[in-house]
Amino acid sequence: MGLMDFIKGELIEIIEWTDDSRDTLSFRWPDDDKQIKNGAQLIVRESQIAQFVYVGQFGDTFGPGKYSLTTENIPVLTTLKGWKYGFHTPFKADVYYVTTRLFTGNKWGTSNPIMMRDADFGIVRARAFGIYDFKIVEPKLFLKEVAGSDQHFRLDEFADTMRSRIVSLFSEALAQAKIPVLDVASRYSEVGEALLPLINPVTTAKYGIEFASFVIENVSVPPEVEQAIDKRSSMAAVGNLNDYVKFQMAQGMEHGGGGAGGFASEMAVGMAMAQQMMQQHGGILGSQMTPPAVPSPGVPPPLPTQPEPPAIMPDLMSPADAAKVLGVSEADVLATLEKGDLKGKKIGSAWRITKAALDEFLKS
Repeated sequence: MGLMDFIKGELIEIIEWTDDSRDTLSFRWPDDDKQIKNGAQLIVRESQIAQFVYVGQFGDTFGPGKYSLTTENIPVLTTLKGWKYGFHTPFKADVYYVTTRLFTGNKWGTSNPIMMRDADFGIVRARAFGIYDFKIVEPKLFLKEVAGSDQHFRLDEFADTMRSRIVSLFSEALAQAKIPVLDVASRYSEVGEALLPLINPVTTAKYGIEFASFVIENVSVPPEVEQAIDKRSSMAAVGNLNDYVKFQMAQGMEHGGGGAGGFASEMAVGMAMAQQMMQQHGGILGSQMTPPAVPSPGVPPPLPTQPEPPAIMPDLMSPADAAKVLGVSEADVLATLEKGDLKGKKIGSAWRITKAALDEFLKS
């Protein structure tokens, strides 16, 4: 040791530290001989706490301000050292600066799926990730459990150290809150706020840190659970299954209705239409039927009669009907109509023949 170094070591010290990195959690003030002089000046800035450590034991803690280190304001260090004569002779100690400001935007995530018990899907494996904000509220506990004797403990080291612990706390809090998977996936911010009262007491008691916010950005489940959720969403969106089937059949007919599916759709639609028509009053010919007579009071209803046989020759016939009556082919009837020998009325591409016209043709 040179003369100048010896002289510097005997001068009154100024102990202070400023953080230029913005990612430092704790910093041990560099002092090669670990000897703090009587009357040394300690400067602690806002968002900092100075923690003294002597021979591996915690001493006094200093908040923001300027302090002149004498026997009166460091009684704990004096007791630990057992020094009867105060600071007239240097003693050895470490000074740790701990940053107490809020550290924001820290990422967390599950490296492996966590097991959750869900009321709807049973036991589900889920992955989750998000961000959180935290600050140090118990410097001694933080230095003891997290930072240790690291000279310069940074945020990236904290993330590596605490990631698995945070995930474990998240899993335990989520299980304790009994929040369904569907609610977790749809209300991230509410779930994060609900988990804070469950996580903070543990982190404060174990690690000396407190979470200001705990945000869940995404929760993913295995593909089979996603399919089940999609099916449930589809069923809820469909609503009335009968209306959905009718809509699907209409869509199939609009696009040609090809294949067995299209044929089945057409058959189903036809049967449904026929059923609706039969359910109408009187069936298909309901509008042409005479309404049944209402019996007078005291008069017994008439006995049921046998239905009359249908007429052999209807009043209005098609060429096929006329061909059956005449005992010829339909082509012969059409040819006769075209010549004009048989009188008929052509509606569009179809012929209609009255009974009177057919009688007149037979008489001629």
